[in-house]
Amino acid sequence: MLVSISAMVFTILIFIVVLFQLALALGMPWGSYAMGGKFPGKYPPGMRVGAIVQAIVLLGIASIVLSRSGLFVPSWDCFANKAIWFVVAFSTISTVLNLITRSKWERRIWAPVSVLLLVTSVIVAVG
Repeated sequence: MLVSISAMVFTILIFIVVLFQLALALGMPWGSYAMGGKFPGKYPPGMRVGAIVQAIVLLGIASIVLSRSGLFVPSWDCFANKAIWFVVAFSTISTVLNLITRSKWERRIWAPVSVLLLVTSVIVAVG
């Protein structure tokens, strides 16, 4: 049960991040809340494409977590059992980067989200 709840929490948080990335890609002036605040305001065109790519990657990561927990595409079980450790590593790196960023808003908003993503991904991985 804890694994399923963790997978759902992880997925909800990832969807929030995906929506944020898509908003950046569509031109929302929230650049100071991402990428260390290097692009305040609207993202330039290249970064907008990057935000879309990141959203796609994050959806793939959510699929791995849901599959590992048995909530989505159970036939991916063999793949998800190994790929979940990529998710844990990705979440670890994301957490570190969000904790050390120069952007105070990124630290305040995304560091706690990253920590929750890391904790829930570890629960799913070991569960």
